[in-house]
Amino acid sequence: MRFDFRIGDEIRFSPKMTLLPGRHAAGVPSEKELDGLVFHIGLIELISYWKCACPPAVHLPRKLSETQQQWWKKLYWKGLGEFFYQNGIQSTPADFLNFRFDEAAPSVSDFTYRRIEGSEAVIVPIGGGKDSVVTLEHHRRTRRIVPFIINPRGATLECARIAGFPEQDDLVILQRQIDPELLRLNGEGYLNGHTPFSAMLAFYTLLVSHVTGVRDIALSNESSANEPTIPGTDINHQYSKSLEFEEDFRRYVTANMNDASHYFSYLRPYSELQIAEFFAQYPAYFPVFKSCNAGSKTDSWCCNCPKCLFAYIILSPFIDDATMVQIFGEDLLNKPSLQQYFDELTGIAEVKPFECVGTVEEVNRALSMIADTRGDKYLVKRWRALNK
Repeated sequence: MRFDFRIGDEIRFSPKMTLLPGRHAAGVPSEKELDGLVFHIGLIELISYWKCACPPAVHLPRKLSETQQQWWKKLYWKGLGEFFYQNGIQSTPADFLNFRFDEAAPSVSDFTYRRIEGSEAVIVPIGGGKDSVVTLEHHRRTRRIVPFIINPRGATLECARIAGFPEQDDLVILQRQIDPELLRLNGEGYLNGHTPFSAMLAFYTLLVSHVTGVRDIALSNESSANEPTIPGTDINHQYSKSLEFEEDFRRYVTANMNDASHYFSYLRPYSELQIAEFFAQYPAYFPVFKSCNAGSKTDSWCCNCPKCLFAYIILSPFIDDATMVQIFGEDLLNKPSLQQYFDELTGIAEVKPFECVGTVEEVNRALSMIADTRGDKYLVKRWRALNK
């Protein structure tokens, strides 16, 4: 897949994506199906390039109905809530963007999709963290797993290997490339920031479903993803992991794509604490799983970010102290430099970190569970002093 995005006459982007279905290929979708799936992927990939300049009009080669336009505008607006906030952009859902089309442009509704029939298999995206490990382990003994990885790295490949998928051919792999021109423009001062990655993943899983002939798509988004990052607003770093987006996406696929596939989050009923307790039952993954964005390029825990600290806190009630230090390489509960992130995670500070972390209540509950056994740690002592 190669996309063509332009801003005016001067700026042009041509990102390229390659899907490798491995042994899971079940035939090539029809041309109309592929065109429709890839067009929708283009609409979601466009967000990364649109945001660098936020042009008020987006000209598309196919017409969206008014209902479809409103659906996509909501996804852009809420999916970029953090981006607008951090870049000081003020607008309204009605005014920030409008779609335009040539009069003779064909309709998106002209695409056709076949409804993938149910099977014993399930597609499971693997991110390399504890959540997808739990989804994998809870399914792999009862269903055939189709593991899906975007841009494989050490943690994702190692988690797949431990789950029983050691070879590249065992996996469905998407090689996703950001156009270097976007990075160059960001370096020159064009806008940058968070985009709704999980919404992009959702549309790619529809393509995987059509290529593999597997209807069910099991995500690993938990109930905690529904909490706003900034209290009293709908700004949520995890919007595209929320139940709101999940339900919106299912309705869109049902209404506009022939209910082609069944997308759901297996972990939605569970809290981060429950998921951490599940994960603690699988020690084989302890040396390889990673949930740190800052350390993703080096496949490591950076031990200096809120994501690392959150993972350390939420797992500590279920994994002994020595093993936690062994997993991360140092004791994050005894690290004064993390106090700012600690205050954000526990609700001492007003705003949570802009990361995929659990709720304030869950963090405090985890700390209450370890307060007696690890009360000599710097951050635990701070928590106990503030919660007397």
